[in-house]
Amino acid sequence: MYGKAIVSLAFIILLLISFSLFIGTVDIRSYFFASPDGAHNLPCTPTHTQSSPSVPLKVYMYDLPRRFNIGMMQWKKGGGDDTPVRTAEELPRWPVNVGVRKQHSVEYWLMASLLGSGGEGEEREAVRVLDPEIAEAYFVPFFSSLSFNTHGRNMTDPETEKDRQLQVDLIDFLQKSKYWQRSGGRDHVIPMTHPNAFRFLRQLVNASILIVADFGRYPKSLSTLSKDVVSPYVHNVDSFKDDDLLDPFESRKTLLFFRGNTVRKDKGKVRAKLEKILAGYDDVRYERSSPTAEAIQASTQGMRSSKFCLHPAGDTPSSCRLFDAIVSHCVPVIPDYLVNQLRRFPKDRWIEMWRQLKKISHHFEFQYPPVKEDAVNLLWRQVKNKLPGAQLAVHRNHRLKVPDWWQRRR
Repeated sequence: MYGKAIVSLAFIILLLISFSLFIGTVDIRSYFFASPDGAHNLPCTPTHTQSSPSVPLKVYMYDLPRRFNIGMMQWKKGGGDDTPVRTAEELPRWPVNVGVRKQHSVEYWLMASLLGSGGEGEEREAVRVLDPEIAEAYFVPFFSSLSFNTHGRNMTDPETEKDRQLQVDLIDFLQKSKYWQRSGGRDHVIPMTHPNAFRFLRQLVNASILIVADFGRYPKSLSTLSKDVVSPYVHNVDSFKDDDLLDPFESRKTLLFFRGNTVRKDKGKVRAKLEKILAGYDDVRYERSSPTAEAIQASTQGMRSSKFCLHPAGDTPSSCRLFDAIVSHCVPVIPDYLVNQLRRFPKDRWIEMWRQLKKISHHFEFQYPPVKEDAVNLLWRQVKNKLPGAQLAVHRNHRLKVPDWWQRRR
């Protein structure tokens, strides 16, 4: 008789637990299988969004002292003023000739888009709100990529301590914010497009929506497509605005173009081999250069006069050279193609690819004020698409855990 009673009691307990799981009051998975950020197992595509696509995302931007952002722009006028930037008029223009720093300037353009008030008829994917209580997302205006580029880029220089200290100070600031505490940082947006950006304390922001260029140096426990947004690099060369020749194929006399550093890590084996393979062709330009203002100008002209642009891998899977080619309407090519294959490439097919590059190149423009369907607006749209997953992660984290439920029953 006691055996039947025990079996019946066990059945009732299992039934109650199953029912609790069904209605969402008990979250066994979050207790027994907790992940570092609580968000990595979220669905990539949410089934609904809280607001209409036509309604701009409401973003609160933290008032960080200038040393976290424009204070690192060495070309800025003025000295020790460390008050937060609150208007677009206070934001210095991004200069023209700053080398490779420009390609990691996504953080600057996102900040600028929130500072602007918006002109008449301007369509924006995100608007700044001054009341954090009504915000849907929280932007952290820390120029983590510029911090790495400014403070000890060789990673052994004592100057790099400034980069580490900025990260320490920022984490201290965020952890004191009730909005960070409320969501565990899941609805916070942090740009870090340089592969070494935020390298000291990345693990402390792994629940946030990170704006990255690729996942080349990020473990799955830190950055995934389920929660993060992949950004193009900001192109270094000038955009080709008047590429409207009647015969663009014949006007581009160079078949294949590459200009850049031919000595990379591991002694530059791939690029050195390419240099030997491509030597001796009259219609191929494979040139060694460093990322100076003069070299970038030469690359601009070279890409505009070439049919194809070569793209060997860089330090990470993506490369700014790809986006330079897109805005130059030079068809990107990976190294597996041979010169003879490119010479046999049909003219009509190349022209169709050229037209497609012209059609989509505006999506890769970073500018202020942002323009409809440009890179800045598309990034904010992707942030908006990630928020339902972030909110679901917060909800799961706040669910009643099994030990809590059992304690209340006693």
